[in-house]
Amino acid sequence: MRNIRGDLFGGITAAIVALPLALAFGVASGAGAIAGLYGAIFTGFFAALFGGTPSQVSGPTGPMTVVMASVFTQLIAASPENGMAMAFTAVMLSGVFQILFGILKLGQFITLMPYTVISGFMSGIGVIIIALQIAPLAGHSAQGKVVDGLQELPEALANPHLVAAGLGLLTLAIVFGWPRKLERIIPSPLVALIFCTTIAVLVFPNSDFDRIGTIPQGLPQLQWPQLSLEQIKDVVGYGLMLATLGAIDSLLTSLVADSLTRTHHNSEKELIGQGIGNFLSGLFGGLPGAGATMRTVINVQAGGRTPLSGTIHALILLLIVLFAGDITAQIPQAVLAGILIKVGIKIIDWSFLWRVCQVSARASIVTYGVLLLTVFVDLITAVIVGAFVTNILTIQRLSSLQIDKIRAVTHPDEDSEVELTSEEKKLMREAQGRILLVRMSGPITYGAARTISYHMGREYSVLILDLTEVSLIGVSASLIIEAKVKEVCQHRSGQVFVVGAKGQVKERLRRFRVQDMLPAANFLPTCSVALRMAATLPKVGASGSPPVLSSPVRTEYTEVS
Repeated sequence: MRNIRGDLFGGITAAIVALPLALAFGVASGAGAIAGLYGAIFTGFFAALFGGTPSQVSGPTGPMTVVMASVFTQLIAASPENGMAMAFTAVMLSGVFQILFGILKLGQFITLMPYTVISGFMSGIGVIIIALQIAPLAGHSAQGKVVDGLQELPEALANPHLVAAGLGLLTLAIVFGWPRKLERIIPSPLVALIFCTTIAVLVFPNSDFDRIGTIPQGLPQLQWPQLSLEQIKDVVGYGLMLATLGAIDSLLTSLVADSLTRTHHNSEKELIGQGIGNFLSGLFGGLPGAGATMRTVINVQAGGRTPLSGTIHALILLLIVLFAGDITAQIPQAVLAGILIKVGIKIIDWSFLWRVCQVSARASIVTYGVLLLTVFVDLITAVIVGAFVTNILTIQRLSSLQIDKIRAVTHPDEDSEVELTSEEKKLMREAQGRILLVRMSGPITYGAARTISYHMGREYSVLILDLTEVSLIGVSASLIIEAKVKEVCQHRSGQVFVVGAKGQVKERLRRFRVQDMLPAANFLPTCSVALRMAATLPKVGASGSPPVLSSPVRTEYTEVS
């Protein structure tokens, strides 16, 4: 209660901003304005109460609404009788998945999504919102799919409902032209909502343009989970998609809140709080929600610092549902469309979309590819394809860097890839090509395994593996080393020395039984010692028996160690 005044003002301000957005998102989803309000109430209250970001305000967001609109469209088309119930079941499942994400401590990994994918995905969401709201802005009905909405545009623009279109354009003028100094006092969406609705009620009371209509008052009814065997795969898939998108959206907003308040959020706790909020929202017929960046920033600017501000925001919205339903019923759909178009424009990552073309061709392809897949295919495909392509490109680039750090030498005067001291060069010259020195550095993963195998394919009788600067070694690279050690020792009757293995590298070699195939004296601290020992080994005889270390060499190693 130490920040009660700031939290009170923050909660009230956040509720004022959330009201028009919740109504607009509810209408855009296809579930109705009341679903948007229920979503803001339940996710806003319980995510604040149980979450891990004290100043965060949660509720329906643009990305979550676009996904939910697709969920309603698909499930209702597949099952008209139970489609709505199954859609809310998907919302409940998303909450369960988010709770599992938190329990399994996956929050630290969820935000590792490449920014090119996030930017393309979010920008695609913005394009979808704009494309679907232009027709309602002109006074026509909204379409469920982007392609249908784009096909409807010529007819909507050619035959607009003049009153509705006028109110929609007035809404756009207000939300884009409202002075920034006044934005902190009275948010532009609320000004547009009140002003344009007042004009609609007083000046055009009998006009036939679309309005929100009567909003049910009182407490919501329970929406018990429903699943059918035919749709269970789709419902679970939608639930997982909503959970993942909500987790990314919330944790990114948590980072924004951290930077504003100079605090550090608890990712796992935040996911559990979001999961509880989404489960209860689905149970009571509300839209899924996530941490809302704009509402969180406004809450912090108004003084909100603790979970009390988020709960106050939700309670104010609950009072509006209980006692002010008749007032909100007169809001024109065109006004909500204007508010949503501004949301869509702000979601598009204009700055990055412009700069990425000047930075990297690969990043441009990924970003714009994800954007187009999001708009014209579906959201899951866009994220999966974008993440897959980005990871493949990243692996290819990291593999190239790793390959550059793998060097091999048998003749120091001919091969200049490996830096050697004068003593090491002298010892290798005397070996006359019998010794192969392979030096690696940095992390060595499966991308470099083929190069290791290539370098070890030369003719030699003594192999020295210098792993002094290797910080990590993967399974594939370890398998190659194991196979080569076995080949040199058993089939070539040669010797293998391992230099500088420590930490994870040493443990990985032990697990692959490389240490069991070599005597303990063959694991050495420096490359110079290994070369001196290798130089004293006799050449492999006709019998094919492997060379054996002599006592003086063992004594020398003991002294050096």
